[in-house]
Amino acid sequence: MRPATLRLKKDQERRLLAGHAWIYSNEVDTAATPLKALEPGQPVEIVAQRGRWLGHGYVNPHSLICARLVSRRHGEPLGSTLLLRRIHAALELRERLYPAPFYRLVHGEGDHLPGLIVDRYGDLLAVQITTAGMERMRPLVITALEQVLRPRRIVLRNDSAVRGLEGLEQGIDWVLGDDPGEVEITEGELRFGVTPGSGQKTGWFFDQADNRLAQSRFGAADRVLDVCCYLGAWGLRAAADGAESVTFVDASAEALAQVAANAGRNGLEDRIDRLQGDAFEVLRALKDDGARFDRVILDPPAFIKRRKDEREGARAYERLNRLGLGLLAPGGLLITSSCSFHFGRDAFLHAVQAAARRNEQELQLLLSGAQGPDHPVQPAIAETSYLKTFFLRWVAGQRD
Repeated sequence: MRPATLRLKKDQERRLLAGHAWIYSNEVDTAATPLKALEPGQPVEIVAQRGRWLGHGYVNPHSLICARLVSRRHGEPLGSTLLLRRIHAALELRERLYPAPFYRLVHGEGDHLPGLIVDRYGDLLAVQITTAGMERMRPLVITALEQVLRPRRIVLRNDSAVRGLEGLEQGIDWVLGDDPGEVEITEGELRFGVTPGSGQKTGWFFDQADNRLAQSRFGAADRVLDVCCYLGAWGLRAAADGAESVTFVDASAEALAQVAANAGRNGLEDRIDRLQGDAFEVLRALKDDGARFDRVILDPPAFIKRRKDEREGARAYERLNRLGLGLLAPGGLLITSSCSFHFGRDAFLHAVQAAARRNEQELQLLLSGAQGPDHPVQPAIAETSYLKTFFLRWVAGQRD
């Protein structure tokens, strides 16, 4: 069946011609192509107002982002051939970058497969489908992944809230093999147990791997604080680099139990301490106790998930960083992150600097990190670049 035509309003093709892949509902000429007549996930051919062909995509009339462009070639429509080609290309890149099969294999628009996320844990694939168009292609996606990678297990981690924006049901489904519970991965020389079928996101945060390893260049820190630690990857890296003690903070008792298990499997259990509770409350309590750390690591969840939350979220980032900086020993290192796309790099750095000034601290920015290369950025799609990680040193003794 020939795809339906989606016609844009006058001049609304400019972003697509520049390389973007999203189409908003107010950019569609609904008189020529009524959105309500189209089904969620239906393949479409996207054309400019005067008939210029722009590409193949899929549509969801019930979403603000009502269509996504997938292919700019006439002979490359949505289907098995396109999926196989794109997944092969994604795998080729990762195999050049990583010695072990632990990485994000497909990063949505970053790999020209909007609506599809695939994380690889050896012979287990954790798949997130976030759009109606990719959901409609689910059987082809699974078949393509089996053909390219021959995995033993595939879990659909379709429990993300973003599916609700597309009108999709949420849930977790093992479509190949069964749930093994915990699997082991490596990051550098460290080993970690993760649970792809039940952990946060798909069980691990591959996007921070390069940043976690980068802290080694700053040498050993005697006392380290790892806030919003999840499974302990940041702090255990610091312990392996020679830290005498690492204090892990998380709201989840289960996550802290896994931190202890991961410390044990790496022979670092005698260097860790764990504190359960709200990050802000725990940091205030540590300050009241007079605690000081040579390295403070702040890697919270996104405080800004929608643009309208930016003001309140910016204040939260400033408060968290002010508390973290208040626990830093003179000359210590602050490693602070934001995964909020709507909070840009400059705005985040401004919030951290504002926190430092309120504490009467002078900072040096030593390194600015981003997501790893298994989370590729499409230059025309700013939304594919979201992670900011700053390594900042408190210059002790500097006062106005």
